[in-house]
Amino acid sequence: MTFHPRERQVPRRLFIRWGAYGVAAAGLSPAVLAACGGGDEGAGSSEGVKLSRPDDPATLPTFDDVEAIADGLSPETGTLRVYNYEEYIAPEVVAAFEQEFGVSVEITTFTSMDEAVAKLASGEVAFDVFFPTPDVVGKLAAGKLLQPLNKTYLGNLENVWESLRDPFYDQGSVFTVPYTLYTTGIGYRIDAVAKTPEDYDNPYDIFWDPANAGQVYVLEDDREVFAMALLRADPDVDVNTEDADLIAGALADVSELTELVKVKVGSQAYTVLPEKRTWVHQAWSGDAINAQYYLPEGETIDNIGYWANPQGVIGSDTIAVLRSATKPVLAHAFLNFLLDTDRALENYGWLGYQPPQLSLQPDQVVADEYVPAHLATAVIRAEDFEAGQQLLQLTLEGERIWDDAWSTFTAGG
Repeated sequence: MTFHPRERQVPRRLFIRWGAYGVAAAGLSPAVLAACGGGDEGAGSSEGVKLSRPDDPATLPTFDDVEAIADGLSPETGTLRVYNYEEYIAPEVVAAFEQEFGVSVEITTFTSMDEAVAKLASGEVAFDVFFPTPDVVGKLAAGKLLQPLNKTYLGNLENVWESLRDPFYDQGSVFTVPYTLYTTGIGYRIDAVAKTPEDYDNPYDIFWDPANAGQVYVLEDDREVFAMALLRADPDVDVNTEDADLIAGALADVSELTELVKVKVGSQAYTVLPEKRTWVHQAWSGDAINAQYYLPEGETIDNIGYWANPQGVIGSDTIAVLRSATKPVLAHAFLNFLLDTDRALENYGWLGYQPPQLSLQPDQVVADEYVPAHLATAVIRAEDFEAGQQLLQLTLEGERIWDDAWSTFTAGG
């Protein structure tokens, strides 16, 4: 069975899982473990890295013994080693890079971000290129797992949104370049539900509607599920809250779904919706777009709808060069290749997840049939990041609160 990239990102944001990956965490370096705590300390201090927020960005630490490569070097030959989620890059784009540079690309996959970071930090694996999520970039930088980028090799960085050339989670793009974007919303079968999300006073109520009993999925991701419940209760809530009472309230609300609609947990909206194996699925925008490629015979994408809260969850994924890279110049060339406008759009057509390219205009995306017209709500604009909220790194205590609540929910408690 092949997996869609977002399915392989579960659970994608918890760095130290207080269960299965607790053992793996034991192999992490002290610097990485210290960075997990966040807090008020300055970036690069021995106590950890300050948690970065849009209104209070933190500059990531650099170190004298982890330097960027020099200018004017030629790309290495041989095999570029890439560490990525499964099926999170178009094979045609990889093949084009191999042909242009006369090299091979070897992609090794992981199933979750916590697994990947634990393996990298333990020294168990070594790669040239890694695809981290923003919530772990600070930890990786503090743990000396990333190398600073040399922008002279990244001319195509000018092709992306200005806001993501200098993101709050990595000011100055010292360690990362942007890759893809997504919103988290509601995928649904237009031909099956009695009421679409817009028909409710609160669109999230579609998950709690007994009329959809047996036909409801939420994502297999604690941060996404509880963020949805928090936003349903209070549209102005901070989805990165560490308030135990708020998380307990979200747990209570989500737990109601078991009795009301016999909720299921999964991350395959891109297949189960077009196959009509469910009517309502918490979904990422890329899955709604990708559904058109998984339609059974006789089905039409016109039956798939998508709603996203403008003040809801929005996010981006990144690409970085690892300190362990043996081919760092070629790795920079790979990042620059993926930032090329034509290659980024080719990747978009296969992946379904939107790149933050300046040339990508919402109306044109629909006109060029990357996105069906009625799913235009899945197209993301730079200004959407002003209204939406990103799921960001928490303190260790905050992670514990969220994870304990998720364990209670999945255990049926």
